[in-house]
Amino acid sequence: MQPEFHRPLALARIPPEGREERIEARGPECAALAARFGIPAIERLSAELRLRPEPGGTVLVEGRLSAEVVQTCVVTLEPVRQAVGEAITLRILPPGAEPSDDPEGPDEIEAEDGTVDLGEAVAEQLSLALDPYPRAPGAELPTAGEGEAAPSGPFAALAALRGKAKGA
Repeated sequence: MQPEFHRPLALARIPPEGREERIEARGPECAALAARFGIPAIERLSAELRLRPEPGGTVLVEGRLSAEVVQTCVVTLEPVRQAVGEAITLRILPPGAEPSDDPEGPDEIEAEDGTVDLGEAVAEQLSLALDPYPRAPGAELPTAGEGEAAPSGPFAALAALRGKAKGA
């Protein structure tokens, strides 16, 4: 199945001195990615990338993704517009290459059939960069004591006893 933001690149097309790539998602691609990520909208997504061949047939990809997204506030459920800017460092492995064991190293992607999908790689990096708990400006979770009823349930009595023991 082809991903929503499909920008294939054959590794053989990368010259020894490297290559610059700029990719940008179109409207329908942004809408499909937003649906995949479960957010209201991705208004813009682009990336500036520098691809540099390395020994052993790997390719180092460095650059930056830039996006404008709309997420839902976890407190008020209002739409929250956010700018996302994220540095990208990836290593593309030729077919059959063994991934590195270095946990500090860049994320690695195997290039099946000698081709890498830069769009999918950027989409995955965007999904990791999204705010997991977006909040509208000024939105705060209510704290206990602000008009809330006293805790109830099977452990409420134990909590009360524990509070009395600390105060004694």
